[in-house]
Amino acid sequence: MRIFLVEDDGEIAKNLSLLLRAEGFSVVRAETKKEASEKLWAEKFDLALVDISLPDGNGYAVCTEIREAQDIPVIFLTASGDEASVVTGLNMGADDYIVKPFRPRELIARIRAALRKGGPASSVFERGGLTVDTANGTVKKGDAEIYLSALEYRLLLVFVNSPGSIITRQRLLHELWDAAGEFVNDNTLTVYIKRLREKIEENPAQPEIIVTVRGMGYRLGGG
Repeated sequence: MRIFLVEDDGEIAKNLSLLLRAEGFSVVRAETKKEASEKLWAEKFDLALVDISLPDGNGYAVCTEIREAQDIPVIFLTASGDEASVVTGLNMGADDYIVKPFRPRELIARIRAALRKGGPASSVFERGGLTVDTANGTVKKGDAEIYLSALEYRLLLVFVNSPGSIITRQRLLHELWDAAGEFVNDNTLTVYIKRLREKIEENPAQPEIIVTVRGMGYRLGGG
């Protein structure tokens, strides 16, 4: 599950990210309304945690854009617990509202409740003859199932969850290190990409699914 965290306070964002990752979530953060807007249209998420007070706008506007871009639950985070803010947030389409400071267990419980209420989104992704079923954790090339290691699967999911984005090597290193709980360096990342291409590409020497963008990183091709 991918959580979209829109929070400008670095310390709060750091602590929230650690909490969410410890619970098995992947976290993508935006610090501003502008950055949130860019990521909303480039990546897919399962739930959004949105701070109402942002340096270049407010979370209400972000909530409106989330509703346009993706069908996911939205939980507002705010230091303001007055009734007017609560009502405004819910009227804007938020699924829940939690006041800072909050108890970690309460936040996690509310996130899981919102995800259950929202129901499962489409769990099947298809691209270039490759089918990824995230609900069952299976990957197929045509009709044949492909068996990936945990890190290879996680690497593939980074691309599947960001179909419109150029993925930098730095981001891949961060995602894999976080998921594996072990150090993944630049050399081993190259090895993982090579192994994954050998399993999912028709011609690994001329990849069409995980495409190299010179000087920038990689992107998902095969569309």
